[in-house]
Amino acid sequence: MKVILVNGSPEKNGCVNRALEEIGKTLKEEGVESDIFWIGNQVHPCMACGKCKTLGKCIFEDKVNEFLALASQADGFIFGSPVYYSSMAGGMKCFMDRVFFAGSRFLRYKPAAGVVSCRRGGASLTFDELNMYFSINMMPIVSSQYWNMVHGFTPSDVEKDEEGLQTMRVLARNMAWLLSSLQAGKEKGVKMPQEEKHISTNFIK
Repeated sequence: MKVILVNGSPEKNGCVNRALEEIGKTLKEEGVESDIFWIGNQVHPCMACGKCKTLGKCIFEDKVNEFLALASQADGFIFGSPVYYSSMAGGMKCFMDRVFFAGSRFLRYKPAAGVVSCRRGGASLTFDELNMYFSINMMPIVSSQYWNMVHGFTPSDVEKDEEGLQTMRVLARNMAWLLSSLQAGKEKGVKMPQEEKHISTNFIK
């Protein structure tokens, strides 16, 4: 089993990375493979051009298509973002929009969780933003003992957030447990949910 840990911070080795490292270490202890995928600093925003519907990928060649190539083979995902002005980082927002527009089929029905890092405030709102992507794409959301957040201005600050790091470890164990449960269900022949043809309703007539 494989989980991709997405570092949505412009700082490759910052606080988000430290939280994801704690998750990765615990996943390894549970027998689950993981890799940290850094989105970098130059993610193009979604233009709503719709080209991904015909191309099967995003028209812009950057970290988004690189991630989607890996996502098709992954079993679960954890998306991490820092808090900027009580919201997710701009690059992460662009990344999430395009990933879910162009590659939702690679993520559907796979467990996911959001992780947030902040100095002081805004973590809950950013956490809610991340969960919106999972809940619209039929992805089981993995929870922990508290909302998935760590606090600190630097990675060394995060080291002092004992509850936050424990929350990351519990999240990792719950992800491993859910992945194992889903695998056991497949082996027993449990069928996937039957999908209906999507109905899209506009409210302006």
